[in-house]
Amino acid sequence: MNEFFYRNGELYCEDVSVTKIAGEVGTPFYLYSSDALISRFKAYDQAFSGSSHLICYAVKANSNLAVLNLLAGLGSGADIVSGGELRRALRAGIEAASIVYSGVGKTEQEIRQAIEAGILMFNVESMQELDVITRQAGRLGLKAPISFRVNPDVDPMTHPYISTGLKKNKFGLSMSDARKAYRAAAARKELRISGISCHIGSQLTELQPFVDAFRRIRTLLEEIESWDIEIKYIDTGGGLGIRYNDETAPEPAQYVRTLLKEAEGLNQTVIVEPGRSIAGNAGILVTRMLYTKEHEGRRFYIVDAGMNDLARPSLYQAYHAIFPVEETDTPLRETDVVGPICETGDFLARQRPMPDVPRGSLLAVMSAGAYGFTMSSNYNSRPRIPEVMVKGDRFQVVRSREGFEHVIRGERLFELDC
Repeated sequence: MNEFFYRNGELYCEDVSVTKIAGEVGTPFYLYSSDALISRFKAYDQAFSGSSHLICYAVKANSNLAVLNLLAGLGSGADIVSGGELRRALRAGIEAASIVYSGVGKTEQEIRQAIEAGILMFNVESMQELDVITRQAGRLGLKAPISFRVNPDVDPMTHPYISTGLKKNKFGLSMSDARKAYRAAAARKELRISGISCHIGSQLTELQPFVDAFRRIRTLLEEIESWDIEIKYIDTGGGLGIRYNDETAPEPAQYVRTLLKEAEGLNQTVIVEPGRSIAGNAGILVTRMLYTKEHEGRRFYIVDAGMNDLARPSLYQAYHAIFPVEETDTPLRETDVVGPICETGDFLARQRPMPDVPRGSLLAVMSAGAYGFTMSSNYNSRPRIPEVMVKGDRFQVVRSREGFEHVIRGERLFELDC
């Protein structure tokens, strides 16, 4: 089901007119379909039916409390990478015992808070991090549950900025270092070995890299178990891609079937960490055209959303489809869709075939539900934009538009004592 569609020439999200929302909320804003989020989560959950599993939604993809709470109600756990994401997940109702803590730069305070909260496990990324976890657990008189993130040196065939499973990437331990790490951890009374983990990248549109990584991790797992070390969880990470343009990404059911086939004969619980594949196509960015500009034979649509609102096109040269909120059959012409930020890199699309639409028209930037708002900023002192969620024929602002006071919160003038 596509929750964004045209009805009588006007774009709808479920049963709500996007134009109506824009009239009440103003532009720009992010818009999420609750039905889309639910259906994508269930696609994973149902594919695992009958198998021991845990779906830990990757909070970094879209961390709005309403999104997290919706997924918590479906039984989702969380994959987090910061103390702030830990607090968000807990606030949204996700059980601490279903939270996996990833990331290469966990601070001592964050580690302590996570141990106290009772998370499922840390995905440890270095021996120095393991030392800190050991020390903090000892001070608390608790056992810290740990897994090691293993870097299987598998090429995910994705954008280099979102590749994480090659030996040149900063993430995880090599296979040889992981062997040493598990032996070291087994000797520490402050730790409880719980799992083995890997994550090779994001926006993967082929299943073979997942297969290659799983097979390497399985080989290591079987070796570790021969040392009488019990492993309860295989955390396969996330990374399943979505369709932005003309990609053909596997469906969650295909991905899960592939993992389960590779896991045949194992008794561990399989953990997956989908983010983009749940939230990406469940959201759009709605923006209004401020001006049309012609320059040296090139046409520009200048809109009120900029790279501070949606960084992906500028950061990754990522493609997002852009459609008028009101359908039109005017001829297409190559157009740059650009924002108001004082940077040449501030664009949503370049040389994109776009119809003729008048000043003031609404445009929908598609597939913006993941890594949209979470990567936004206040650059150029622009307040961050609201987030809106739709359920059926109702909508609600689930994060208010910031005002100027939000932008300067915490700042103060420097006063010299003369």
